[in-house]
Amino acid sequence: MGIALLTLFSINAFAQSPTKTVSIAVAANFTPAMKEIQKKFETATSATLVISYGSSGKFYTQIKNGAPFEIFLSADVERPEKLEGEKETVAGTRFTYAVGQLVLWSATPGLVDDKGDVLKGDFKKLSIADPKAAPYGAAAQEALQSLKMWDKVSERLVQGVDIAQAHQFVASGAAELGFVALSQVKTKDGIAGSAWMVPANLYKPISQQAVLLNKGKDNPTAKAFLEYLKSKEARGIIEGFGYKPE
Repeated sequence: MGIALLTLFSINAFAQSPTKTVSIAVAANFTPAMKEIQKKFETATSATLVISYGSSGKFYTQIKNGAPFEIFLSADVERPEKLEGEKETVAGTRFTYAVGQLVLWSATPGLVDDKGDVLKGDFKKLSIADPKAAPYGAAAQEALQSLKMWDKVSERLVQGVDIAQAHQFVASGAAELGFVALSQVKTKDGIAGSAWMVPANLYKPISQQAVLLNKGKDNPTAKAFLEYLKSKEARGIIEGFGYKPE
């Protein structure tokens, strides 16, 4: 067991836990990074992370309706903060684990230029996540409004239920381009296809927060995972997938 993962609470309590399983709700944009983090954590602790991926808005509703999640990794600050105010979380456990970056992306190399001028062109479909449920969708809408392009492209929009579906629409060719998370398209060799890094001044920072939910308050493994998420190793993984430090 990696002792460094368990510095802030009893190692014995963790070892004696009747179950080393944690149920975690994770915002869809964080899927690639979370899979790598899961692998590292499970190897170090012999624990099992039961992970569900989806939109932050959907998870908020499910948590309010009694879903058995013990940890929530949202794509925003609003929903963890709201859950905290509604006494659905363990006090003092909410923190920012990542700051996301929005990109305009196409699976076709060379289609998206480095200034985003393709948005002024004759494309047929532009994919975004649902702005009401997904923070990256809200950021995409805000960026388009900042560019005074929202009304011009609104009839060509296709909306995914979350950022994973918005990405899939572009990857499958259902839309020529779309606003996605950098973490979804960044590879070791750069960005697959073509992309424009949307300037940060066009949308509010996508600060992503984690929180321990009440259902996880007595689970040492849940606490261990949140401490690992703050570790230098986890930070390196997160930044490697294109997230900015807090």
